[in-house]
Formats: sequence, structure tokens, C-alpha cells
Amino acid sequence: MSDTILQIRNLEAGYGEVQVLWGTNLQVTSGQLTTIVGANGAGKTTTLRSITGWVRPSGGQIIFEGDDITRLPTYRKAELGVVMVPEGRQLFGDMTVLENLEMGAFSARARAYQARNLEKVCHYFPRVKERLEQKAGTLSGGEQQMVAVGRGLMSEPKVLMIDEMSLGLSPLLAQQLFQTLKELREDGLTTLLVEQNVHLALALADHAYVLAEGQVQLEGPAREVADNDEIRKAYLGL
Repeated sequence: MSDTILQIRNLEAGYGEVQVLWGTNLQVTSGQLTTIVGANGAGKTTTLRSITGWVRPSGGQIIFEGDDITRLPTYRKAELGVVMVPEGRQLFGDMTVLENLEMGAFSARARAYQARNLEKVCHYFPRVKERLEQKAGTLSGGEQQMVAVGRGLMSEPKVLMIDEMSLGLSPLLAQQLFQTLKELREDGLTTLLVEQNVHLALALADHAYVLAEGQVQLEGPAREVADNDEIRKAYLGL
């Protein structure tokens, strides 16, 4: 049986008349952390949004656990376990941290594990545990990002997709969040990460895809991608 849990085949997508993805192909292996890296405008976020259904693909297929989910609505994909932590956190500032976390457990499947997953979130993010009754809008940027990832975990994900986790955070907070991602991977979570901090992403990931102009230019073990001088200079600005 294949370990591939999510596969993107010849994906095409964009916004109105502007096409962003041009036949993108990638796959995510169960239990691994896969990262998509590349310059701004390469199509990284559009790839994640197309997988979730936030952007409707104009071509190609999205295969999850062997089934074609390309045309399913976003909420159905989330119910199946395809969950996204969006760029910018998008928390409800006037609601408490606990209420924001509970929003992640909206599906029947996730509700069945709500208590267990809340305990898990508090384990991975002790600072979140200390602030459960605090309004989310009063938290620091780093704490809000912890809550956003925690909300994703509350959804009982089979694949957790995270868009620009370190954006706007101090290097220390970014390091702490990446350490938590490492722990989650070691505990078996399957993750697809889009990240502007290429060094951290490639250091942590098992497998990497380099995206440029809506197409995959290189893919392979993350350490090999990190050591490819030509790719580093041409597409990653390193």
C-alpha cells in the first residue's frame, strides 16, 4: 500500500483571468513534513488554497487517500481531515482562546475527539493553556500563531497544511514554533508547510518542492534541495 496520502496532479488554478499554477504536481507522504518553498508570487499559497477549495482549480486533480476530492467543498475536505492554518492567523479577536480552539472542532468527526485534542494542544503549547480564558485579540503575534495552529489540531487533521507560520514573528518565536512542528512530526502528524523562512523549512522538512512561476522546478529530500547551490541562487534567493 502506498504511503502517499495526498497527491496533486497537473493542478491549474488562479484568480479570475490571472493563472498562477501551470500543471503543478506534488505528493505528501503520510507521517512526514513536506514543504513548498520559492520566491514570492511562485504560487505556494495558491497551491494550498486550491487543495482546500478556497480557490477552485481550473484543471488537474487532488487525490486524498486514493479518492478524487478536487470538486468537494471546503467544509467537506476539512471533515475528511484536510485542514489548513491560513496565513495571518485569522482568529476571532473578541472570542476567548478556548472559543477559538473550539471553532476548529466543528465537524462531527472532530467533535468526537475534542477533549483529547484540547489536551494535546495544551501539551504542545503551554502558553496557550495559560490563556484559555483570555480574548484572542489581546495575545501577542506569536501566541496568536500558536492558537491558530492549535485550532488546526482541534480539527483532527490527517494532513495539516500551514501557510507562512513564521510571518511577522521574531526569530526566537519562529524557532519555538518550528520545534513544536518537529515534535508533531515525531508524533506522526502529516504536514504540508509553505514557509518564507527557507532555512528553517528545509532544515525541518523530510521532502521539499521548489516552486517557481506556478511549476515545480525541483523536488527531493529537503537536505538535498538545501545543498543545491544552483536552486538556492536561482529560486530561493539564498
